Amino acid sequence: MTRLPRTATTFSPPVMEARRWLDGVDFTHRPLINVSQAAPVDPPPEGLRRAMAEAALHTPEAHLYGPVLGLPDLRAELAAQWSASYGGEIAAANVGITSGCNQAFCAALSTLCAEGDEVLLPTPWYFNHKMWLDMTGVTAVPLPAGDGLLPDPEAAAARITPRTRAIVLVSPNNPGGVEYPAETLHAMRDLARERGLVLVVDETYRDFDARDGRPHDLFTDPDWGDHFVHLYSFSKAYRLTGHRVGALVTSPERLAEAEKFLDTVAICPAQLGQIGALWGMRNLSQWVAGERAEILDRRAAIAEAFPRLAAKGWRLLGCGAYFAYVEHPFSLPSDALAPALVREAGVLLLPGTMFMPASDPSGARQLRIAFANVDRAGIAELFERLARVSLPLAPAPATA
Repeated sequence: MTRLPRTATTFSPPVMEARRWLDGVDFTHRPLINVSQAAPVDPPPEGLRRAMAEAALHTPEAHLYGPVLGLPDLRAELAAQWSASYGGEIAAANVGITSGCNQAFCAALSTLCAEGDEVLLPTPWYFNHKMWLDMTGVTAVPLPAGDGLLPDPEAAAARITPRTRAIVLVSPNNPGGVEYPAETLHAMRDLARERGLVLVVDETYRDFDARDGRPHDLFTDPDWGDHFVHLYSFSKAYRLTGHRVGALVTSPERLAEAEKFLDTVAICPAQLGQIGALWGMRNLSQWVAGERAEILDRRAAIAEAFPRLAAKGWRLLGCGAYFAYVEHPFSLPSDALAPALVREAGVLLLPGTMFMPASDPSGARQLRIAFANVDRAGIAELFERLARVSLPLAPAPATA
């Protein structure tokens, strides 16, 4: 029997697939509204770019291999700032810098799982997490989110088997946008500790959380490294997407295992991006606060404008950080509707089927809107276009 190569065990990259829907469509008279990807489209602030340019010109070692776990100054800076903001004790020895947050996830899971193991992923899930598990022979066990797109610890406990190694959460969530309450994260950590698992929390969008103060107290546990792994991305806060700078925060022992993975895959994270991230952490707190305020205003604009779509049968399932996750009213499944919306409305977004198991029919009714690059006027235009879509509606649900 011929076995499939690892890459053949998963689906094609969703964002790349969606971009192909644009081929042959004329946007001359109706510019495309692209709400498909959660990535800043503007360059970093000038000061950060200057710091990187100066390093490129005057720091010869910036062009060489650096430490596998990242520049010591950046590791120390993140440890100090996270200790202050989360209220726990985090040392530089707990921090590894990675080539983006996706690589941090892959490194962390490589220290946790062997082929045939299982990991709990709430659905809708972040598709790159599912892809990595597929390609490493790890089973992603769907954990359907309940009301408000929040995962339930009791439902998680019921899905744990002897092969389960980790529970993975994303907060603020991609694709749902929801911010997980501290109580939910605390309960999931307690469950992981009770069952001998590890809770992995991807906090890529932490800088755009609407809540004031720390989002959780997981780092205040003196033994936090035993059952908790934190992931972060510098891409969103500092517009460093193309430079691929992320972070893995865990115990020194697990970081030593992750170093094997990182050395094999990339040898080291790119130094110029790290130099930019360090400069940003030291100099851009007020600027990031302004970026957060703008994102929160766009989130408010989504909530304020949504009643127009609600009157047409749409439902807002979740909203926050970069995302609104919605249920559409049309008879077309979302994987057919999303390409149709490119042609019908000049809107590019992603279908819920990209965030759900094929066996879950709810994905066919759902769509993700990544609104971070669309201002209030753009959001108003987006909703205007969606409200005008005249495709056949799904039949109303039968009543008893």
